[in-house]
Amino acid sequence: MSRTYRIATIPGDGIGKEVLPAALQVLDAAGKRFEFSIVATEFPWGCNYYLETGRMMAEDGLAQMAGFDALFLGAVGDPARVPDHVSLRGLLIAIRQGFDQYVNLRPIRILPGIPGPLRDKGPDDVDILCVRENSEGEYAGLGGRFKRGTPDEVAEQTAVFTRKGTERILRYAFEQARNRPRKRLASATKSNACQHSMVFWDEMTDLVAADYPDVEVKRYHVDALAARMITHPETLDVVVASNLFGDILTDLGGALQGSLGLPASANLDPERRFPSMFEPVHGSAPDIAGKGIANPLAAVWAGSMLLGHLGEREAADAVMAALEYVAAAGDVRTPDLGGRHGTSDVASALISHLGDSPAASSSTPGTSAPAAGTALQAPQHGAQAETATPLRSS
Repeated sequence: MSRTYRIATIPGDGIGKEVLPAALQVLDAAGKRFEFSIVATEFPWGCNYYLETGRMMAEDGLAQMAGFDALFLGAVGDPARVPDHVSLRGLLIAIRQGFDQYVNLRPIRILPGIPGPLRDKGPDDVDILCVRENSEGEYAGLGGRFKRGTPDEVAEQTAVFTRKGTERILRYAFEQARNRPRKRLASATKSNACQHSMVFWDEMTDLVAADYPDVEVKRYHVDALAARMITHPETLDVVVASNLFGDILTDLGGALQGSLGLPASANLDPERRFPSMFEPVHGSAPDIAGKGIANPLAAVWAGSMLLGHLGEREAADAVMAALEYVAAAGDVRTPDLGGRHGTSDVASALISHLGDSPAASSSTPGTSAPAAGTALQAPQHGAQAETATPLRSS
């Protein structure tokens, strides 16, 4: 094999320790077919590590990971033992900010054969790419608490919007919109209430838009945009949003996909100064951890995005095509999708179909041109879908 990639893996907590190995099996199989190899180095960081050491990752964790080609994360969270703000900020946000992964990229698609919750909305109606600012904004972490435990207690959380940070995420989003067939960009704002940060965001959107006359731009208050994702998703193409707004909108998008075992995410440094990180969106789901029934499709989808980022486009396409094939066939499904199969069963099915394609695959997976999707209507799904959002919405 002529190409070798070094991947730092962080299985993390709960079902992350099950879905990440399954996804790596699929990537390894793709490597054998397309003549490259993945050398994975596992880091045992997460909530167990925190309970043992008082840290979510090693003090020099960023330095240990800096030389890798990419990072692959499973899940983070153990709210019964570690507060969510400790687990999130100590690992996931620390990596995002430390490696300046300022783009959080989340394709919102519903896979063929897996119905979503929207009545009368099908494959052509739900194809949204969310570009979320990932390094500052509402999650900058500035603020504090004063006079704790007294009647005069004060808590302050400060959002930070820099010109550099805002302009670069907008330009990335405009480039994505320019490269998609519909060339539409929706900007999430709340400038009627946030007269400083969001008015600035709107002004920067107008400034950058002048360089992209071929892209149709619309501005939506974030609450109206959330409603539009439900009532008229077919009108949306690329959505760009601040850190908090993007987090909320993409979790809504995950619900549209039919199960939180499906959405994938990329945390990117587009300039490639640092390694980028790829992850399923779901949380650690401790209620089903260890049972071998967690849905690995989101992790595999994230793995496809990882391969695309590494330049292995054919392999990324093949992994995504296998994922769509297995989803459309419906023969092998985990309980969150109404099936009775386990994590390893789905991984095996994906590997066996790496050479197959679904009836319809509208675009390419990966970080520069994420794939499109399919959807109809679905009942409420099982434990993984129910527990993931409270455990880690990030």
